[in-house]
Amino acid sequence: MTWLVPLPVMMPLIGAAATLLMFRRPRVQRVISVSVLVATLAVSAFLLVLSANGPLVVAVGGWPVPLGIVLVADQLATLMLVVSAAVTLCVLLYSIGQGGADGDEENPLSVFHPTYLIMTAGVTNAFLSGDLFNLYVGFEILLAASYVLITLGGTETRIRAGTTYVVVSLLSSVIFLSGIGLVYASTGTLNMAQLVERLDALPDGTRMVLQGMLLLAFGIKAAIFPLSAWLPDSYPTAPAPVTAVFAGLLTKVGVYAIIRTETLLFPGGRVGDLLMLAALSTMVVGILGAVAQSDIKRLLSFTLVSHIGYLLFGVGLASRAGIAAAVFYTLHHIVVQTTLFLVTGLIERRGGSTALDRLGGLARTAPVLAVLFFLPALNLAGIPPFSGFLGKLGLIQAGVADGSVLSWMLVAGSAITSLLTLYALARVWNLAFWRSPPESVPAAPLKSPKLMVSPTAALVIAGTAITLAAGPLYALSDSVAGDLLARTPYVEAVLP
Repeated sequence: MTWLVPLPVMMPLIGAAATLLMFRRPRVQRVISVSVLVATLAVSAFLLVLSANGPLVVAVGGWPVPLGIVLVADQLATLMLVVSAAVTLCVLLYSIGQGGADGDEENPLSVFHPTYLIMTAGVTNAFLSGDLFNLYVGFEILLAASYVLITLGGTETRIRAGTTYVVVSLLSSVIFLSGIGLVYASTGTLNMAQLVERLDALPDGTRMVLQGMLLLAFGIKAAIFPLSAWLPDSYPTAPAPVTAVFAGLLTKVGVYAIIRTETLLFPGGRVGDLLMLAALSTMVVGILGAVAQSDIKRLLSFTLVSHIGYLLFGVGLASRAGIAAAVFYTLHHIVVQTTLFLVTGLIERRGGSTALDRLGGLARTAPVLAVLFFLPALNLAGIPPFSGFLGKLGLIQAGVADGSVLSWMLVAGSAITSLLTLYALARVWNLAFWRSPPESVPAAPLKSPKLMVSPTAALVIAGTAITLAAGPLYALSDSVAGDLLARTPYVEAVLP
């Protein structure tokens, strides 16, 4: 069944071409886009089942390994494929509902659907890539599409924010490409399975330089402090569905690249302490920025930065328990963070703004919207028994088991960050939902169509389902962590 492996990349690319040809027929574009993402989700779920018996490997074009490009569908890659496909499908349905209600000024369909599918192809290619250069290609595909999506509508604010986003992304791409060149010059290959043996044979100083270059590039893409200043200024200006999918997925591709390279290529390196320091600073600085915000979009953008620190915490520990908790928390955070940004779009329609001083009374006037915000907010804050609590508990237990001074500092930082997240989201609840509405609230708010509310509700249910299925999902994350740290299953699948 290895012929299924390229389909999550090929189908969105073919769908993008088809929607571009149908640019004069928006209804056909919608049908094609939704059908492609449904098929991608189905194939990804089937690959997840198949990967339980070992990684599935495809040599693209029939070129022998390691000369050609290799796609590898192991448990980590397929798990990320399933979650990303589900999220992109829900966001697409939300955007279709928004376009049907407001017209196409915000998201011109002739541009949006092809670009959105190309971005999806870039994400899936990055997850399945078995060599560093193809990983770079995946990043560039999704970034090229994101440059278009973040500036949709062509307003001055979006162009300004998009310019910052483009400059930072190009900088990280240059660093990544330079790192790839150094890796090839040092080892003569970019195939990750082959790099496992060749990197181990390099001098420690050379390995440190290569590892540092890749971490720097991925750290910018993942918005790790102090490389995260661009994110809160860029994401909030885009349309709600674009912001949601950026927040949920794009930074996680950077985190995925860090997990993959740190466990497969540079295990047991000397940068673990550096990663944990970066995790602690990302948590604390991000959440302090969130507490200081008076706009929901910027507040959520800072919480996004802050919670990347949790993911980096597990990677820095480099233990099976830490990696397992980081994988589980990544899946949780993709769903919950996307949901909150979609809910914010609904709040903006209902209240006419996302500024907290202009909102109020939504719990009484829009009770469904209140529930849609309340559940993922509790989940993000880590209130028991939600999946956010379970993921943070796993990270804290892994930190306690590590026992170092730095890990104990991170345990304390995790607890403080979780409490401040609860404070920030409780402030949003009190001001936007609980208090009496101010005079600035519009008398005739825009109604949210069912095609916007339904995908948001589906993601809320999905976030709750992660809690209900936490046992099997955490066991799967532990299995993923074991395979990542063993490295042997991956290498033997690619180089039998």
